[in-house]
Amino acid sequence: MDILIFILKVLFYAISAIVAFYFLLSPLLFIAYYLKGGLKKRFTHNPAGKQYEFAAIITAHQDARFIAPFVDSFLKQAYPHFKMYVVADDCNVEDLHYKDPRIIILKPTQALHSKIKSIQYAIDHFANEPDALIIFDSDNLVHPNYLLNLNGYFQQGFRVVQTHMLSKNTDTAYAQLDSVGHIYYTFFERKAKMALGLSSAILGLGIVLDYKLYKEINYKNTVGGFDKKLQAKMAMLVKQIAFADDAIVYDEKVEEAAVMEKQRTRWIYSYFSHVKESWQLFVHGLKTFNMGRILLGLTMLRPPMIILISLLILIIAISYFVKPILLLYWAVIIALFVLTFILTVITQSYQKGMAASLRFIPLLVISQFKSLLKIKKAKNNFLKTEHKKVMYIDELLKNEPS
Repeated sequence: MDILIFILKVLFYAISAIVAFYFLLSPLLFIAYYLKGGLKKRFTHNPAGKQYEFAAIITAHQDARFIAPFVDSFLKQAYPHFKMYVVADDCNVEDLHYKDPRIIILKPTQALHSKIKSIQYAIDHFANEPDALIIFDSDNLVHPNYLLNLNGYFQQGFRVVQTHMLSKNTDTAYAQLDSVGHIYYTFFERKAKMALGLSSAILGLGIVLDYKLYKEINYKNTVGGFDKKLQAKMAMLVKQIAFADDAIVYDEKVEEAAVMEKQRTRWIYSYFSHVKESWQLFVHGLKTFNMGRILLGLTMLRPPMIILISLLILIIAISYFVKPILLLYWAVIIALFVLTFILTVITQSYQKGMAASLRFIPLLVISQFKSLLKIKKAKNNFLKTEHKKVMYIDELLKNEPS
């Protein structure tokens, strides 16, 4: 009996240590970022350097409404060396005609119903081999200096670059909540790590990859988790995944509770589907003594926030019976995390109204719990996020600070 109690206590303290680590990681990175002096170094475009050619891949699924605005934002790029491949999967493209030879509309003869398959379809139809490819969603828009700023990072030798995603819409409570969550993760998983010389986490959009590197990836599962496998593989192939703070892509934020739940359900399912790749990256980081890979692997292994919060509540309850003094430690950890979260949103918001949206956080927590209960639906379901905000880049930039 004593041995069983000992084992349970060891397990309790081990899980407590892991949960404490993940809640303390953001305060530690926040302090390290400002001690380092912030993200001071950017890599500006050199007109005399190599002019990389980018192949932009846009995956549209059963909805062609957003293609024209996105193409418009690309035609307004200050950097001319690109080709844009629009994969219109199960879409009507009869009204999409462009004289510019850089805009290539692809219509698969059979529906693909998969982002990974759509990307491969575009690659199979490349007019020529590019230096790098960029992956987007159809509802995205890009800033006129997007490619110009991005080229500066490739000129400096980076082979994998995550560009900076901002919100296309922030006019509802849920859109603001979606934006706030992204501000938090962008700072700690990308901006802070870039400032510290570590590999940044990637997204499923706005990720730019050396073309030859991307060809080394083999996707067996074509439903969900596109960015997880990509991130693990790229982090093992390059010294550092860069974050381009000044290469801005805009993404539509969800505006309704049901849509947010569906999106989070897909993300939670993706986490469990790619634990193996996350662990492999962590072990690879240990073997190569690469702190960026170790930290990125640990970040990928971090359970979704709603699971962490659930574990935290359970641990606090158990702590009351095991060792009440632990409650004081947990109070300090929670206070540091909440303070860091608030300070991050206040100091890192590029768009108006984000700090005020913090009052809606309980809605986000409720939505996360509901998402957790629906995880089985994601196994064989695409769970596509519906988008509604059809905007052009000129309209969007009018509301952005100069």
